[in-house]
Amino acid sequence: MPAASAAKKAVNPKVEPRMARMRKNGASIREIREIRGDERGGEGEGVSSFAVAEFFLPYQVRWIKDGSRKRLMEKSRQIGMSLTAAYDLVRKTSSEHNLYDAWVTSRDELQAQLFGQDCANWARIGGYRGAELAGKIIDAKEKISAQALPFYNGRAIYSLSSNPNAQAGKRGRRVFDEFALNPENRLLYSIGQPGTLWGGGMDIISTHRGTGNFFNELINEVKHKGNPKGFSLHTVTILDAVKEGLLDKLKGKWREADPGDDRLQWKDDDFLQSLRNECADEETWQQEFLCQPGDDEAAFLSYDLIASCEYQGEDRDRWPVVGGPPETSAERMGLTGHWPPATRHSPLFIGVDVGRAHDLTVIWVGEKMGDVRYTRQVLCLQNATFDAQEKALYDLLALPNLRRCCIDQTGIGRQFAERAIQRFGKSRVEGVHFTAQVKEDLAYPVKAAFEDKTVRIPNDRFIRSDLRSIRKTTTASGNLRFEGEKTRDGHADRFWALALWLHATKEPESNPFFAQVI
Repeated sequence: MPAASAAKKAVNPKVEPRMARMRKNGASIREIREIRGDERGGEGEGVSSFAVAEFFLPYQVRWIKDGSRKRLMEKSRQIGMSLTAAYDLVRKTSSEHNLYDAWVTSRDELQAQLFGQDCANWARIGGYRGAELAGKIIDAKEKISAQALPFYNGRAIYSLSSNPNAQAGKRGRRVFDEFALNPENRLLYSIGQPGTLWGGGMDIISTHRGTGNFFNELINEVKHKGNPKGFSLHTVTILDAVKEGLLDKLKGKWREADPGDDRLQWKDDDFLQSLRNECADEETWQQEFLCQPGDDEAAFLSYDLIASCEYQGEDRDRWPVVGGPPETSAERMGLTGHWPPATRHSPLFIGVDVGRAHDLTVIWVGEKMGDVRYTRQVLCLQNATFDAQEKALYDLLALPNLRRCCIDQTGIGRQFAERAIQRFGKSRVEGVHFTAQVKEDLAYPVKAAFEDKTVRIPNDRFIRSDLRSIRKTTTASGNLRFEGEKTRDGHADRFWALALWLHATKEPESNPFFAQVI
């Protein structure tokens, strides 16, 4: 190597001790770039010279050093694998010997763009000073575009939308990040895999999302069916990650943000217990952090079914789930000025599942356009007085385009429903008394709406947990029962509020419960 190039590649030895300390304390890419950037040449030597073992944790290093053509990882949430995969992809794609582009797909377009930003950051650390993502039309006819990160070797990393068709006709390496969360992951694999025939390989990285998911099928093939597709499997639970130093990394970030953060005193067990306590339920803890997929056979609604009707992309955060304070007004909930024009005039419908001391009161609001019912707000009230709950509901019932509201009038909900009917009339408010038969008649239309893709719901872990918690069982006398698991957060309250909302959207003559209305 010419002397000039060697000098360009060298890193100031006075800087290295500081970099080592920053890596140990969980330094950000930005900080490392700031102290290292002036030591690198304009074209850069790529990121291959980066001190991998000093910055990354052991489970991340194992992924980087695995030279297999096809790699598969089942992992815990939030252990830094997207950042690791981005580094590895930049290292491979920017190599002067590389012959292939790389194509990245995540659970949605926004997540793929964030992955692309991680790649751009790593490229700058590697000395590619002009490394910037740029929009590029991939298929004008199909209106498919991508964020492209080009390198000096003529190759590029493309961050695509979650649409599987975006992978068609492209050769090179595939990276499917959060693969199980893509609602069409089987099709994504089927279209993307042939593109690796001429070289480039495939990486699939994800947390689990149910036993019926194609990602889980791939995992089971490796573990129990002889690995016919030839994947190199990596499994990293949160227990594995903490054992190999994750908490120390996190403490470095917490200390940087707030030197007085009380979490800095945590031991490993304290951290793990906090994570477990914050999960919506035990199934979430097992699946999201311990790599144990939720049992789709036992659940009434599968993860894939739920995910197929969740808001994605720009709509994902547009319709938030609101929890307290209970005196929330319709204006603050976004039910007036923040909704699209169609919503301000389209008929609105509400479903209410009533709780008080332990269960939630959930008010589910949405509209119907054509055959599709769109959730526009989910208000969750816990330990709120009945006066506060009534105020929150009455603000909504007073909206001029509110068509119908169905309220659970079982037990403590009876007075709640009666007072709403007295104030707003039977034409606008209906009470539904929950019996085993009524629950069955409410539950099956929920499943049908998801199967027919005629409902849209927020992408929210607590809603997902409630929908998953419903179990269909058969009593000794042969009768069906639909019950939800009792948790500290409620009793499948969001499921029944959703069911009542869907029920409210039906035309009166098709409503089987009118005989039971107060």
